[in-house]
Amino acid sequence: MSTPVHDDPLSKERSHLAASRSALRAMREDVESLDITDVTANWVNAAVLEAQIEQRIKALADLSETPLFFGRLDYLHAPGAEQAEGGEGERFYVGRRHVHDADGDPMVIDWRAPVSQPFYRASKKDPQDVSLRRRFGYTGGDLTAYEDEHLLDPAEAATTSRLLQEEIERPRVGPMRDIVATIQPEQDEIVRAGLAGSVCVQGGPGTGKTAVGLHRVAYLLYAHRERLARTGTLVIGPNRSFLHYIEQVLPALGELTVRQATVDDLVAHVEVRGTDEAATAVIKGDARMAEVLRRALYSHVVPPTEGVVVVRGSRRWRVPVYELEEIVRELLARDIRYGAAREALPQRIAHAVLVQMERAGEAPDDRVQNAVARNAAVKALVKSVWPQVDPAKLVLRLLADADFLAEHAEGLLTQEEQKAVLWAKPARSVKSARWSPADAVLIDEATDLIERTHSLGHVVLDEAQDLSPMQYRAVGRRCTTGSATVLGDLAQGTTPWATRSWAEALGHLGKGEAVVEELTAGFRVPTDVIAYASRLLPHIAPGLTPVASIRENPGFFDIRTAPDGTADVVAACRELLEREGSVGLIAADARVPELAAALAAAGIGHVGPGEETTHATRLTLVPASLAKGLEYDYVVLDEPRAVVDGEPDERTGLRRLYVALTRAVSGLIVTHGTGLPPQLA
Repeated sequence: MSTPVHDDPLSKERSHLAASRSALRAMREDVESLDITDVTANWVNAAVLEAQIEQRIKALADLSETPLFFGRLDYLHAPGAEQAEGGEGERFYVGRRHVHDADGDPMVIDWRAPVSQPFYRASKKDPQDVSLRRRFGYTGGDLTAYEDEHLLDPAEAATTSRLLQEEIERPRVGPMRDIVATIQPEQDEIVRAGLAGSVCVQGGPGTGKTAVGLHRVAYLLYAHRERLARTGTLVIGPNRSFLHYIEQVLPALGELTVRQATVDDLVAHVEVRGTDEAATAVIKGDARMAEVLRRALYSHVVPPTEGVVVVRGSRRWRVPVYELEEIVRELLARDIRYGAAREALPQRIAHAVLVQMERAGEAPDDRVQNAVARNAAVKALVKSVWPQVDPAKLVLRLLADADFLAEHAEGLLTQEEQKAVLWAKPARSVKSARWSPADAVLIDEATDLIERTHSLGHVVLDEAQDLSPMQYRAVGRRCTTGSATVLGDLAQGTTPWATRSWAEALGHLGKGEAVVEELTAGFRVPTDVIAYASRLLPHIAPGLTPVASIRENPGFFDIRTAPDGTADVVAACRELLEREGSVGLIAADARVPELAAALAAAGIGHVGPGEETTHATRLTLVPASLAKGLEYDYVVLDEPRAVVDGEPDERTGLRRLYVALTRAVSGLIVTHGTGLPPQLA
């Protein structure tokens, strides 16, 4: 006997989904129909309000391939009334955004709302007053399955959710997706940590640290929207390919205002056209350079050699040299920026003049003080004692003038280190200089010494292990009055200046009080793959806990010799393209042109990192240097030894290999014609 449609749970849930989509459409139409003609005082207010309305309309978009809700909670009692006699339980659908009906009653609850938290944290041991947790399965945007957990039923054994596993392993084509349906309890604790404190997340490959950081931004914007709307938020990634990969996650959660940038974007005061040798870049990125810059900057302040005379009408007011010296000493002793002190100097001199005027029986006011501060004699004195300094010109002189550098690096840099950072051929001007990325960071430091950098409310820094101390300082300047979420994996540090400890890194960032959390449960990388890659850990990060995959599916993993070279690599790619999902071919940078030619000759279309894949073109050819942070359903890793040999030292090369080995979500083929590195034996 068939179940009537109105009693079929799946049909009921589909009806609720259809009703929720209708309600979301009505919410959007309500915003679109707003008439602001009579509610704005001027065109500026109208423009601001129109922009806000446009953002709201975008946030209410119903994405056909994105389910409105992915879970349901049936509470034993009404939330907030657990102790009430005979309290009637409530049912909440958990989704990516809030949806309400015409009467204002919720049809879908935002995943960030407190009432949704038990969806991620409730368990048999701690049901949190939830009697039933239901997960939904979707094909495209259609609800096709559901799965129930009766948390209060002792007869029902705790099992791993099949739908949860399927969602984690679902093939992907295109950019990174959100993980709101699969957030685990230890991830949720980090996501919902308060805004006041900074958090550092150490997480191995596949532990979801990037997703945790992005969802933390979304949560903080939900919980502290007004404050962060004023102070701003920023997500910092290692390169443009990575930012392109993650850029759709926050918009899918309805958050459209978060800026994304690289560290190079933040410090783009000059055009970068040059590069440094690794040893030079390490020294320029060392925190000692901050003190070298500070000394060089303040060397421009010279003690006054004579007093200043201010003429006003028939009166002459003299501030003696000893009083000027005292004013300069006091300003140097105060912990304020060079530029702020320079602006304060004429006012302090003017104040000294006003004191003399008052003693003489006059009654000067603020206008008189400002006029004295603008007096030609005062301005001339300030120019000679505390001159303006251009930050780029300051760095230019340090890198071009051996005597100037030696004077201010004494006791900080050795002669060999000084020689390493000096330009072999000094540039004539700021514009003609071939600035390197490390030089741009030095200019940013000098800029901040002169004028305080604007601080944001919250900054997320991903792949942080690859930053130099000076780069950490550059990021830290952007959140001096705010907080930070730092994401990274010490084992994946692939720059010569990669950090060796989070305590050291957080100190440079200015967030030494940050709590360090470690994620060790792997959700993305198959068991066999992560176990193989973890053979490298004793050689690259012996203190780290290996990632333990929680995937029930061990995944597809194969190591193959490639006697026919690129032909075998192309064959492996063709084999994986017969499966559903995205495919990445990762190779040492130097081998990419040869492999691109081989793929073209074989008629296999491919794209580069940061370019959109499609269902017709699902293969991405990835230089090993750009693989960090990216994920593919299947990966072909070409010539591991070439990946190691492509780096300046073996330790960095093995770390680069560790990154390349851990980009696969469902399967990995390793091809080699020259033998494997001995560390993988």
